[in-house]
Amino acid sequence: MPSVLAIAAHPDDIEYLMVGTMLQLAKRGWDLHYVNLCDGSKGSTVLSPEECAATRLKEAQESCRLMGATFYNPIYRDMEASYSFENLQKVTSIVRQAKPSIVLTHSPSDYMEDHEIACRLAVSAAFSHGMPNLESNPPAESYFDPVTVYHAQPVGNRTPLGEVVHPHFYVDQSDLVDRKIELLSCHASQKEWLDQTQGMDSYIQTMKDINADTGAMSGQFEYAEGWRKHLHWGFCGPDDDPLRTALADLIVEGKAP
Repeated sequence: MPSVLAIAAHPDDIEYLMVGTMLQLAKRGWDLHYVNLCDGSKGSTVLSPEECAATRLKEAQESCRLMGATFYNPIYRDMEASYSFENLQKVTSIVRQAKPSIVLTHSPSDYMEDHEIACRLAVSAAFSHGMPNLESNPPAESYFDPVTVYHAQPVGNRTPLGEVVHPHFYVDQSDLVDRKIELLSCHASQKEWLDQTQGMDSYIQTMKDINADTGAMSGQFEYAEGWRKHLHWGFCGPDDDPLRTALADLIVEGKAP
């Protein structure tokens, strides 16, 4: 059974940006794997860091259970993300355990540093999974099958400087909106946090708006997730494109800006 691993920054990022594509793959028999590298401990104005981390861990685990995915624990606290060898060892271990053909992760350029660091670690771990001389933490055996990396759209489909980012291709989510709402609703603690700190009013509506904006960019789908394929060097063959292949009937190619 082929597997896909989503590597995101915070609990709920996968549900906002990636889970629809994972669910479409699951319909086709793919094995799902799920990790948020941050523990979510800073995502509250009323809970202590320890209470917040525990709450958000349970929320993420429940969402993961409902989507039928394998869950991996976070590796550092919110806003303490860094690109270090120690963190790379931890993410490499996750990749080796999941043995994915596809790694889904954040855009290299996104609105906050935690997303960008998660992306860098995901890309490096997808590269290092086949290096026997790189000892992962915890130890996990290297494997040598190709891994193709795909980058989700940045939040708002824009770089931190406001430039529009056009995906290489779009995956239809129009039949999955209710399912995505169910999964995002597991992260109930984030309604209060986002309302107070980012003025997002309804986090469910925000997710729908994000997917609708991407769908509008596709010119065909009501709701969509957008993806850009990472360059193949050191990861996979030049013609490897397993996400496009698996979901060919649900994809519209991006148009040059």
